[in-house]
Amino acid sequence: MEILKVCLTSLFSAAALFLIAKILGHKQMSQLDFFDYITGITIGSIAAEMATELERPLHPLIAMIIYGFVAVGLTVMTNKLPRMRKYINGTPTIIMHNGKIYKENMKKAKMDLSEFMVMCRQQGFFDLEDIQTAVFEYNGKLSILSKSSKRPVTPEDMSITVKQAHISTEVIMDGQVLDGNLKRMGLDLIWLDKQLKEKGYKSANEIFLGVVNDENTLTLYGIK
Repeated sequence: MEILKVCLTSLFSAAALFLIAKILGHKQMSQLDFFDYITGITIGSIAAEMATELERPLHPLIAMIIYGFVAVGLTVMTNKLPRMRKYINGTPTIIMHNGKIYKENMKKAKMDLSEFMVMCRQQGFFDLEDIQTAVFEYNGKLSILSKSSKRPVTPEDMSITVKQAHISTEVIMDGQVLDGNLKRMGLDLIWLDKQLKEKGYKSANEIFLGVVNDENTLTLYGIK
């Protein structure tokens, strides 16, 4: 009986954590600031406790909900009151600019020189001479502006006009045809079957992934 209770509370905990994560949004994963980081760890810890709390499972659930509301409330507050952002989220800090490294700003950001060098290398800058400005963002990431002379040449630099590229659309996934996506591209099953046969496939069941670009070119990845 006790094992059944543990299973039920675990499922309830997972469901509650999923719902709260959906309410908080993808910011928890993609743009963690200090409070988001603390909130994520705390809610996860409470959810783990809730999974084994057989006597009073509602107590951890209430705590999770409160933390979730606080996180959402702070997000709303920073959106409505932009001046509050620097107090809640913090502000970006210039670490390097025009060949000069600001030691005092590194201290404020709790960053040492080794960490700065690692962050630069992670973004492909192995020579500090290539960097014009480096900014330490409030979410803990380093943004780097390279010197103009070190940036890759673009078509605009060469006065070349290029056609705007668009995201490809999936029309086959795991051997299943996505009819809705196919119709949105202005295509049909007859067109798809013809393309498959031209590429040596008998049916969509043999395809792991099939995508169509804005020029109606089908790219297929077969199942290995």
